[in-house]
Amino acid sequence: MFNRFIALILPYFPKKFIWIFSKSYISGETVEDAMRVSKELNSKGIKVTLDVLGEFITTLAEAEENKNEYFNLIEITNQNNIDGNFSVKPTSFGLLIDKEICYKLVREIVAKAAAYNNFIRIDMEDSPCTDDEIVLFRRLHAEFPRNVGLVVQAYLKRTYEDLEMMLDLNKPAIPLSYRLCKGIYIEPESISYKKYEEINHHYLEDLEYMFKNKIYVGIATHDKPLVEGAYKLIEQYQVPKNMYEFQMLYGVTPKLRETIVKEGHTMRVYVPFGKKWFGYSTRRLKENPRMAYHIMKAIFFKG
Repeated sequence: MFNRFIALILPYFPKKFIWIFSKSYISGETVEDAMRVSKELNSKGIKVTLDVLGEFITTLAEAEENKNEYFNLIEITNQNNIDGNFSVKPTSFGLLIDKEICYKLVREIVAKAAAYNNFIRIDMEDSPCTDDEIVLFRRLHAEFPRNVGLVVQAYLKRTYEDLEMMLDLNKPAIPLSYRLCKGIYIEPESISYKKYEEINHHYLEDLEYMFKNKIYVGIATHDKPLVEGAYKLIEQYQVPKNMYEFQMLYGVTPKLRETIVKEGHTMRVYVPFGKKWFGYSTRRLKENPRMAYHIMKAIFFKG
């Protein structure tokens, strides 16, 4: 309870204190930082997903700036021969301001990535955005079926039905591509599962649905029971290695990550960077309140 309380009040501390926590989970503020970390991970046989931090913008000028930043990122990633793709949050491009402008900007990014035979993952944000982000994904997938994928969140009660409703997009020659995660936004109990065991059950249920229907899936988890559950499903359905990968956040559970890599499974690490790191960091704190204790210790008990 104490850790959770500290996690709630830490966002009101000066940013330099939050950076004590953040520097372990964010590659840095610049694209050069992201390239450095990506090269380190690639050297270990690990792929990356690059993400420019920043969401819930208030002006369309910001949306245009974010698009240009992704254009630059895609160019630099290609120049550096990074084995990686890209993740975008639709609210960074004006989803909550003008849906059509958001679509046009994200489409430009997907087209830019497609020109390099690369891939854009559409992030799933909090529940007020879910319907609009599925619509956005459908529109983009119709034009770029090989170059765009979607995140789905196992803790939302609607997710299994969403998977069923999007199955019409899945084709043997071009499988759908999802990242399956638990979900980190704070949602009401009426629309989301809250208990650990309950969320894990539905995570594996969603994963099994994807395997049954030959959908490509990024198994995004740091939870050892889910990793073990995924192993069992992979064996049960004889899923080929080109139809799934494991995914983790930069700086989280590196030992478990190494174990998965040693087992011969594809691993991709989410590498966030950018000057707008504060919102991402405070969400991580709410997700893992135990980290708050270590920040407070670092601030007040230097020795």
